[in-house]
Amino acid sequence: MTEPERRPRPRAFRLDGEQIVPPKSAKPLEAERVQPSVFEAQIDVFALEAEAAPRGFVEGEKAIEAAQKRGVLRSMLVSWGGLFISAVAGLLSLAGGMWLTNLVEDLFAHSAMLGTVGLALAGLALVAAAAMLTKEIAAIARQNRIAKLHIALADARLRDDIKAAREHVKELCKLYEDRPETGRARALVLEFSQQIIDGRDLVDLAERHLAHPLDAQARREIADASKRVSIVTTVSPRALLDVLFVAAQAIRLMRRIAEIYGGRPGMLGFFKLARSVGAHLAITGGLAIGDSLLQQVVGHGIAAKLSAKLGEGVLNGLLTARVGLSAMAVCRPMPFSAEKPPGVADVAPFLFGDRSSGG
Repeated sequence: MTEPERRPRPRAFRLDGEQIVPPKSAKPLEAERVQPSVFEAQIDVFALEAEAAPRGFVEGEKAIEAAQKRGVLRSMLVSWGGLFISAVAGLLSLAGGMWLTNLVEDLFAHSAMLGTVGLALAGLALVAAAAMLTKEIAAIARQNRIAKLHIALADARLRDDIKAAREHVKELCKLYEDRPETGRARALVLEFSQQIIDGRDLVDLAERHLAHPLDAQARREIADASKRVSIVTTVSPRALLDVLFVAAQAIRLMRRIAEIYGGRPGMLGFFKLARSVGAHLAITGGLAIGDSLLQQVVGHGIAAKLSAKLGEGVLNGLLTARVGLSAMAVCRPMPFSAEKPPGVADVAPFLFGDRSSGG
């Protein structure tokens, strides 16, 4: 008789696509349980945090969405100010075109060679202007894309819509396809999008893998800018220099944070971004700081004049950090959900002195 067929031994399959994992023994059933896959383990870490959408999350997203609609997503033509700027720009373009035409005609009247050179230079200027305008339009469109993606991901997470979450997470990965340092994270997130069936968890995982490293870069930029502003304004002898330096650092910080999150603001794009940051600062409230906090930061044993300068430096550093945090909230392509939004004390703790001393 033939040898009876042997029943195959049970095997455990990993859900993350790796090789088959044979069981160690056939003794207790508990020893043969399938080990959770990578994405299952990561979901368990923040499963309790995602039980329900916190009230602060909803209010914060409303503030960010309102700020984006007032600045980045606002059409420059659908307003009286936009119509005025467009009309003035059109008139200036016509005036410049007529002046350039008359100049080329005068050059041709003087000499055919000068006219040819002038016509060639005018053509190069027009080509450069068209390239600059195209780049500006592309930069504004990219900022709008990031702002709309932020709103869409926040809505998908709030409604726990897996279909919308998958679509917008893929769009998020496409946004950073020209960033080699995000390659591994993008591949992991795309794999998660095929395995996870919960929209909220998918958005949270995408945030932890794609947005979290970018948040670290943005926080470093905010900390460096706040430190520079606080030091320079403390030692600066003129108030005008303080104002100019703080303004320059705020402009540089907003542009740098936009670039970290994938934006490429040009001149017009930066104005829209600055308007969104200003709207976010106005909606979320200004920075309240009292005399007691200043006394803790400055110290009690310093001369009055030196304390005033240190106080100015600390205040300017705090305001710079506040601007950076608002730019971070507006430029971020997805909401703060799995990660807690940073505060001023998180990005610039050095402005609050050494808390470990207990003083």
